[in-house]
Amino acid sequence: MHRLIAWWRDGTALDRQGRLPPLDGLRAFFIFSVLAYHYWQHSWLTPTFMLGDRFVSLDPFLRSGYLWVDGLLLLSGFLLYLPWARAREAGRKPPGFQGFYRRRAARVLPSYLLHVLLVFVLVALPQGGYPSPGAALFDLLAHLSFTQPWFASTSMNTQINGALWTLAVEVQFYLLFPLLARAFNRLPLTTWLGGAAIAFLYRGYAMLQGHTPMLVNQLPGFLDVYLNGFVLAWVYARLEKSARDDGLHRALMGAVLLAAVIGLAALLRHQAAQRQVIDLRVSQLMIRFPQSVLTGLLMLGACFGPGAIRMLLGNRVTRLLGALSYQVYLWHQVVAQQLLRWRFPPSVNQHPYMVGERAWQLGFLVSALALTLLISLAAHYLVERPMRRRILRGAGR
Repeated sequence: MHRLIAWWRDGTALDRQGRLPPLDGLRAFFIFSVLAYHYWQHSWLTPTFMLGDRFVSLDPFLRSGYLWVDGLLLLSGFLLYLPWARAREAGRKPPGFQGFYRRRAARVLPSYLLHVLLVFVLVALPQGGYPSPGAALFDLLAHLSFTQPWFASTSMNTQINGALWTLAVEVQFYLLFPLLARAFNRLPLTTWLGGAAIAFLYRGYAMLQGHTPMLVNQLPGFLDVYLNGFVLAWVYARLEKSARDDGLHRALMGAVLLAAVIGLAALLRHQAAQRQVIDLRVSQLMIRFPQSVLTGLLMLGACFGPGAIRMLLGNRVTRLLGALSYQVYLWHQVVAQQLLRWRFPPSVNQHPYMVGERAWQLGFLVSALALTLLISLAAHYLVERPMRRRILRGAGR
């Protein structure tokens, strides 16, 4: 037992790259919450249980699971700016941007390009969903250039993978990051106010439109989320430098964590209560800013809170799940859709999700999750890690 605990705790230590172990658990939570939402869409499986004498349903959490994509974008802004925030707190020269795009390319491109090409050749083309060869080529080129959110045919009606819009927004942000980081380093309040103003004006315009699906998930509407990640990195660096890691401070940060959980739960319930599509999208745009603030408090509470929370979120298991999260995000939707198309597992009813065929729902969930994890493990260890090392090693030479 002592060896097991030591092995588990070993994953909570900072590594040479300054990895923050509790954020492994939060990254995995964000990714698997999005996965749960997409699997719920396909299976309609909604777990319920009794908590004391109270009936509890996971419907609000599952129905609003797409909101956690915003948490991933906030986390990205935080981690990208953290080295600059730490340098600022230490009075050091900012680290600069040499090799930034190469590192981002090494992280994102090999797995993404392989995924897009495989799905296009093995799934999209054989299923014959394109009206013409030109439409197929346009869908492919838009995904290869990370511009698919700009066009209805390649975002809402893509035959490749509708979840990839997040990667497009992320890569578009990478192009702006050096400019925003320099500006925030010199004029933090002005930069934050400017970015937030752009995001609020954009979302306000989107909410006034009668048809919003093409406007919800565009980079301008996420600028304040990313910049809140910058602010969060600044606060984290200040606490890391000056706050004492004693029982009182851990209790205070545990209270921050609890408050963030309660606030986020209220937002999820509010979002899940929207039944009309237009109301759902308007609500999503309205809560984006407070959601990012509460998620930032959640991250701070997880990093500086009680040791039990840190060990729960930062350990060897969550480290592995966090490492696999990119591949899980790439593959989970495609896997679920293909299992439905292949009618696996077999069902008694034509539409088993509509009649609540429990055996099929559970079988579908287990099969989709197991296949997603197997593909993610293979892609991570055979493609993502070796290709990243090769690209970065080539940069070193």
